[in-house]
Amino acid sequence: MAQSTTQIFGARRDQAFPTLAEVDIDRMRRFGEASAYAAGEHIIEAGDVAPGLIVVLSGSVDITQDGGLGRRETIVTHGPGSFVGELAQLSARPSLVNAQAAEPVEAFVIASQRLRDLMVQEANLGERIMRALILRRVGLLESATSGPIIIGPQDNADVLRLQGFLARSGQPHRVLDSGSDPCAKTLVERFEVDPHHLPIVLCPNGRLLMNPGEKDLARCIGLLRPIDADTVYDVAIVGAGPAGLAAAVYAASEGLSTIVLDCRAFGGQAGASSRIENYLGFPTGITGMALMARAYNQAQKFGVEMVIPDEAKLLSAASDASGARYLLDVGDGETVRTRSVVIASGARYRRLDIANLARFEGTCVHYWASPIEGRLCADQEVALVGAGNSAGQAAVYLASHARKVALLARGGSLDASMSRYLVERIKAQPNIEVLTGTEIEALDGEEGNLGTVRWRNRASGAETTRPIRHLFLFIGADPNTDWLANCGVALDARGFVRTGSELGSAQMETSRSGVFAIGDVRAGSVKRVAAAVGEGAQVVAALHAYLARADAPQTAGRP
Repeated sequence: MAQSTTQIFGARRDQAFPTLAEVDIDRMRRFGEASAYAAGEHIIEAGDVAPGLIVVLSGSVDITQDGGLGRRETIVTHGPGSFVGELAQLSARPSLVNAQAAEPVEAFVIASQRLRDLMVQEANLGERIMRALILRRVGLLESATSGPIIIGPQDNADVLRLQGFLARSGQPHRVLDSGSDPCAKTLVERFEVDPHHLPIVLCPNGRLLMNPGEKDLARCIGLLRPIDADTVYDVAIVGAGPAGLAAAVYAASEGLSTIVLDCRAFGGQAGASSRIENYLGFPTGITGMALMARAYNQAQKFGVEMVIPDEAKLLSAASDASGARYLLDVGDGETVRTRSVVIASGARYRRLDIANLARFEGTCVHYWASPIEGRLCADQEVALVGAGNSAGQAAVYLASHARKVALLARGGSLDASMSRYLVERIKAQPNIEVLTGTEIEALDGEEGNLGTVRWRNRASGAETTRPIRHLFLFIGADPNTDWLANCGVALDARGFVRTGSELGSAQMETSRSGVFAIGDVRAGSVKRVAAAVGEGAQVVAALHAYLARADAPQTAGRP
């Protein structure tokens, strides 16, 4: 039986590291290939793609993670009846841990595609395995000692940018403060890095990146893979928010080869919500990140190819004999070939019309409230602008970290735009000050560090200036449709995608046959997570109908 040497799994350790019964192992054998490893053999190295899920029949395998400066920390030792793997094996992405045979090992290996087949064909057994894979990833996230290492000043804008990207992507990582952490100082000296070039990122495969962009970092850790130019997908979904992920899950589970693109991370704006309490089926509430991570993992279980972060730049018609009807240009010479397209690109955060706003974005002006921002604001006074549910959820969350939260709303009351339960909860928080009829006038600070915020009461004209270092903006969003310019997809006056009967099209179909729109980006949609998920499920029926009548239909090969 697997025995964990850490306490991060707590009471769920047995679920994270189950011992399979002989009858379960027999049911799994048909999905795998026999393998053997000599004592001391390195089976998996962090940063390399593992051969698959390894079911141990005899012997034992030590699982370790790199603790920095060459140290390796043991997580667990797998014995007979245990299996080696975590969520990375579900999609054949690089491993986050090392595996070494502690003694001669007999095993069988289930490759990623066959592992997904097992999940579907052996539902009860697949449920136990999936739960274990998820809990192991959660354990790695909580341990914060595996994955890439970000080294730089802790309040540096690029450190926060990279840290935020990895956190939103569900990727374990470490952040070492170059100013105070001895290990960070040693690594900076070892790699002879000029402090002005920080941050640096040390990837699990040993590569060193100098202040990388999100795409470069994602490529280095194997999160973003090259697009197969020869594959023609049944459907390409642009956007990995609630609508896009729901469409991906339903499409892939019904046999459609599916690819999902998103320019930032999975989850969309819902993923940034600190807590969602009115989503059906979660009476105690759930964080947006947790809800969207479940959807993301579920999509991968059904074989959805995730291309994140990668941005759709142009939609055009295909003109070859491959069966593709549309091409999605994502830049860098890469193109997605697909028989249909679902636009689920959502909306982008609206910015304040303040001249020097950009100076403070990334360090002091925030558009979401995650644990990263919560730590930055500990015991400080912060200001938050907005009057919708996202603003209310963020205010309540920040109130548990900050000394005081000033909630600014342009309107005269929160009741018109915020759910009642949030209004009542805000009233019950002694450290939230609600300032209605108020708008931001000016920001002031030096070297990118916010020092004061000035706001004005719209009725009286009275101005107030307070020493505030962090400002949160939840003032709505605009449709993310710039990439659809000149591609023949009709938009309304506000930039939302028009669909359905007003165009003489099928439900959720745009002005272009075979191109559909769902979620917040669609004109007339209800801007709620549940509504977006419903549209994601609903559009799959329209996809099937379209593909059934499409000219010269051709079955797309899976990636």
